[in-house]
Amino acid sequence: MIFKTKRVLIVASMTFVAVMLYQWGHLDGREGKMSGLIGESIAAENPLKMSPVKARARDFYAPNSEDLRPDEMRLIACGTGMPTARPKQAASCWLLELGNGDKFIFDIGTGSAERISAMQIPYNYLDKVFLSHLHTDHFGDLDALFVGGALAGRQKPLRVWGPSGGTPERGTKYAMDHLRKALTWDLDGRMGLTDPRGYHIEPHEFDYKGMNQIVYQENGVTIRSFPAIHSLDGPVSFSVEWNGLKFVFGGDTFPNKWYDEYAKGADLAIHECFIAVPDLITKFKFTPQSALAVGTQIHTAPEAFGKVMSRIKPRMAVAYHFFKDFDTTGSIYERIRTTYDGPLSLAEDYMVWNITKDDIRVRLAVVDEDVWPPPATEKPQLPDPSIRIPYSDMISGGKLDVKDVIQPIYDEINKKYKLNEKQE
Repeated sequence: MIFKTKRVLIVASMTFVAVMLYQWGHLDGREGKMSGLIGESIAAENPLKMSPVKARARDFYAPNSEDLRPDEMRLIACGTGMPTARPKQAASCWLLELGNGDKFIFDIGTGSAERISAMQIPYNYLDKVFLSHLHTDHFGDLDALFVGGALAGRQKPLRVWGPSGGTPERGTKYAMDHLRKALTWDLDGRMGLTDPRGYHIEPHEFDYKGMNQIVYQENGVTIRSFPAIHSLDGPVSFSVEWNGLKFVFGGDTFPNKWYDEYAKGADLAIHECFIAVPDLITKFKFTPQSALAVGTQIHTAPEAFGKVMSRIKPRMAVAYHFFKDFDTTGSIYERIRTTYDGPLSLAEDYMVWNITKDDIRVRLAVVDEDVWPPPATEKPQLPDPSIRIPYSDMISGGKLDVKDVIQPIYDEINKKYKLNEKQE
């Protein structure tokens, strides 16, 4: 059909864009962003209704710019990718914020610490980590959160909850104890230089075989765990219940009867959805045999993800653990839709879900890549110089004498802050 007027052509183009936005918005679970874009297009035809000075409603989430309502959950994807590193997607990490002020991190996979920092949240509020299992793509950035968080203002120990293993050395406590040992040089080198209170890990190991067991209960929040099926004995899934809302994080798991039972009634349910088997072969160069084993037996195929969600029927299903690219996303979506037709988000880094009893709003965050650490929530504790570990005579003897150029810096700081610090 040939359109005869410019106005009709514009409307037709808008209709096409609207359809495309609906399809991809629905695919991503970002209907809020979709409707905002269409609304702006329509408003462009009525410029007199648009203020030249007043802000319009945002279609994105800007960290540190919105209040969290007392009855609201906010979930932020700080890592949605796979074990192999890429700039676009960190490995598994989910930041859950509650309207009562509590914040929880579920998994802290490789590359995710920088996504957490982009949220500009004081690190004293980020002291609770729950690990689904001990693959590095699920806890590989714990060292960065532990040490970097202490440097950036966490003035309390980092508390880590995680499952036991089939043997003691495969459990969370063993991993945390040995992570601390691996960081001996790092931590010893900071003694007497910074606030020491954050350089401690408190592991809370629980039985991975526990069925819907309570592993955390404080401030009206109940977190439960139940077994998952992945690689070895030990992985778990979590559910969070607060204020009549329920959030479920599956971690990595083959579809199982425990998730099927305990994830029912979830407002938002996350379950892994691995990349489609043909893409494992063409993109990752897996053999067909390996692709089938990894993509359908160790992980959850998109078709199986859909079957899981069609059984538990959450208000919003969230699929993750795949590389979300222009040439892979469509296949994953289509395969899910062969077994599930409910509300769906295909997760990507910086996706944000605001969850209330009345609505689930889905957007993407716009972040500042030049972010600095947020302010500490407490006054820093002065370090004790007497506990510093000194250099050896050989290393100390290698110092150049630059006291003449350093002294003006001491003079400047002493004057500004009314101190009397002296060079070593």
